[in-house]
Amino acid sequence: MATALQQALCNERINSTSLNLYLAKVYIILALSLLTSSVWAQNRLQRPEIFLGVHGGVKASTMFFNPSVKNLDILHSPLTGNGGLVFRYAEHRVCALQIECNYMQQGWAELYGQDGQTGSLYTRHLHYIEIPFLMHIGLGKKNFRGFFNLGPQVGYCIAEETKISNPGAYELTQKQHDPIANRFDWGAAAGLGCYYRTNKIGVFQLEIRFCFSLGGVYDVGQLQHFKMASPMGLSVNLGYLWEFKKRK
Repeated sequence: MATALQQALCNERINSTSLNLYLAKVYIILALSLLTSSVWAQNRLQRPEIFLGVHGGVKASTMFFNPSVKNLDILHSPLTGNGGLVFRYAEHRVCALQIECNYMQQGWAELYGQDGQTGSLYTRHLHYIEIPFLMHIGLGKKNFRGFFNLGPQVGYCIAEETKISNPGAYELTQKQHDPIANRFDWGAAAGLGCYYRTNKIGVFQLEIRFCFSLGGVYDVGQLQHFKMASPMGLSVNLGYLWEFKKRK
């Protein structure tokens, strides 16, 4: 009888402890929700800010092949140009939506031979129109701020070209020298930068961005030669944006 009573009291304590832990979790979630709502409301703009501008710069790109090929890494690849239009819409001081339409060069380079003088440099350039959809997060003072961009992007290859510095020196018959099979591309982009916002002539910004394709320029899979053939690139861009609606 005493054992049954002790067991019942123990179960009651366990149930009481579980209930207290559950209520504590509910209180914490409610407190965080209220705090987040308060912070969001405090940083909400009185009216939306709309920016439109241009950006451009240089880009180093390479290709991730699996199985691997002897292509140059991203830091030793030839530089190419890129640029485009930028649209940014903000209803909050910290977060904004940024959509771009860019011309971008992807590709890779391979060096055949013992040195650059007697060898042959093979370069492949893929010309893309890309549209990134980015979450723009800005932190700092009103005029000078750091920012972080992150989001998906889609693209379409409009042209491709091949250059060989010493034609005929080496026979290029590997699979990666075939024309690409897939022109549509999709992937992700992440950028880190800063901008200075003037009172009259707009916004000037600098950004370093890394992008990586989640698709493949060749057919990939267990029955294909490549399991992965994805472009990646690192770019440095300067930009200028004009604010359409000035804050009061």
